[in-house]
Amino acid sequence: MFSNTAIGIDLGTANTLVYTKNNGIILNEPSVIAMNKHTKEVIAIGTEAQAMIGKTPSSIIVSRPLRDGVIADFDMTTAMLKTVLEKAIKNGATFRKPNVVICTPSGATSVERLAIKDAAVQCGAKEVFLIDEPVAAAIGADLPIQEPIASVIVDIGGGTTEVGIISFGGIVTSTTLKLGGDRLNEEIVHYVRQKYSILIGLPTAERLKKEIGYAPVKHDIEELTVSGRDIVRGLPQSVTIQSTEIQECLHESMIAILGIIRRSLENCPPELAGDIVEEGIVLTGGGSLLKGMAEWLREELLVPVHLAPSPLESVAIGTGRSIDSLQLMKKAKLK
Repeated sequence: MFSNTAIGIDLGTANTLVYTKNNGIILNEPSVIAMNKHTKEVIAIGTEAQAMIGKTPSSIIVSRPLRDGVIADFDMTTAMLKTVLEKAIKNGATFRKPNVVICTPSGATSVERLAIKDAAVQCGAKEVFLIDEPVAAAIGADLPIQEPIASVIVDIGGGTTEVGIISFGGIVTSTTLKLGGDRLNEEIVHYVRQKYSILIGLPTAERLKKEIGYAPVKHDIEELTVSGRDIVRGLPQSVTIQSTEIQECLHESMIAILGIIRRSLENCPPELAGDIVEEGIVLTGGGSLLKGMAEWLREELLVPVHLAPSPLESVAIGTGRSIDSLQLMKKAKLK
């Protein structure tokens, strides 16, 4: 009964997903909110709000209230979470005051964790449980985390990259890098501005990354024409960009991600190192979908690298599946 009245929420920097045990993922929306500056009324969230970025009058604020995996604007996050819970209930959840499991970055401070908990409670959650993101991602990727073997998860999200080595149901070692898909988009915007003197928006940068973005691997050159504003003349301008250019401007960030994975593997106890050589690493998160990412990491780390079955949804699925152990958590809390 307890697990049937609970929902799992992946409160991500880029996307917010809601999972219920009976219906699976019932909500998958961008973590964006549009609010009237004067009345504080929520106008839109998710996809609808994302379409309003850069197109609203001064009376409407469109923002992404989460940054680097944690709350940057508490009031905006609370308003967004309240609307998300209302949508979740409307989309198939049959309870009014649900128990909520929310994932948090493993490197989040106690203050940041408390802010997430308070936001959920203010939105009507009965009880709130927090789960570390690497553990949730590993559960969602079907890794045997309860076994005495090393499960290595690399979650490249919108705001952070997290590497976790998990064994016996707990994190042996974990590292968080405040670099994810958002930073990659910003680097593309900066590159196009510097080289072509054209200002493009973040949605256009996201499109360039998805369609012609590559990790540092050999590939057939692709091109994409995008539009922006000429900084010198102030007029609309189109430019054709090659995949090698996007690859070049993302290179530094790719090296940083490789570095954090290497550091985590170096901190791994020797007894678990053999498991990693055999079982390898599993990639989750939107950043893992960058073309050639798994192939490049495999060549650099000399261990098997696999993509999770549902990279974008792994954390949400894992958060939801952890609901089954909530009854034990609740009993332990009462004791």
